[in-house]
Amino acid sequence: MNYRWDWSVLIREPYIDWLWSGLLLTLAISILSWAVALTIGIVVGVARSAPSRVARLLAGIYIDVFRSVPPLVQLFLWYFVLPEIVPDGVGLWLKRDLPYPEIVTAVVAIGLFAGARVAEQVRAGIEAVGAPLLPAALATGLRPLQAFRLIALPLGLRAIVGPLTSEFLITIKLSSLSLTIGVLELTAQSRHVENYTFQGFEAFTFATVGYLVIGLCATGLMRLIDGRIGGASLRKATT
Repeated sequence: MNYRWDWSVLIREPYIDWLWSGLLLTLAISILSWAVALTIGIVVGVARSAPSRVARLLAGIYIDVFRSVPPLVQLFLWYFVLPEIVPDGVGLWLKRDLPYPEIVTAVVAIGLFAGARVAEQVRAGIEAVGAPLLPAALATGLRPLQAFRLIALPLGLRAIVGPLTSEFLITIKLSSLSLTIGVLELTAQSRHVENYTFQGFEAFTFATVGYLVIGLCATGLMRLIDGRIGGASLRKATT
């Protein structure tokens, strides 16, 4: 049986609306998850580099746990298990009253997983670029905390903008996992179109191009930021 191509499905109602809404939702989940990942990653990465043994221990536990458990399992735990093990009032709020619970769960789960990976990048940047400059900073009269906050941390973060591009792209791709808890993002909407029209090749071609465009835009943005702050020169200086 020969496959009958019909590219017009990509411009017909309501299928075009489904695909575009999925693309926009994928973009929103990716950006919000990345914001969570960056925030947590910087905090945990700094704690991982702190002189306090307790802070390093707690940060290490977070990184080891969240990097070791598959993100799909974490997604299920947050969405299906957490509401059942917390107090009844909290569980009911999570299941019934929380606005867009599927989307919020996807953002939190993906953000926490990606945050553990970002934290290791932050730690590596601080240790490779910022930490070697601490003795010179202390020699100028800065206190240890001031030297870390003003010298080690900013330089370490500037050095990892380029490497963080891969983490950003991973976060974008992880957004497709949210279809497993009912989020109608791009992959889910492509399957939706396929089920209604049996034009799966066309629908998933749209999804492929959509992910490609988002990824290329993210890569270009990160390269632009990296070039503006001189991250490449910092990395070369440490090699």
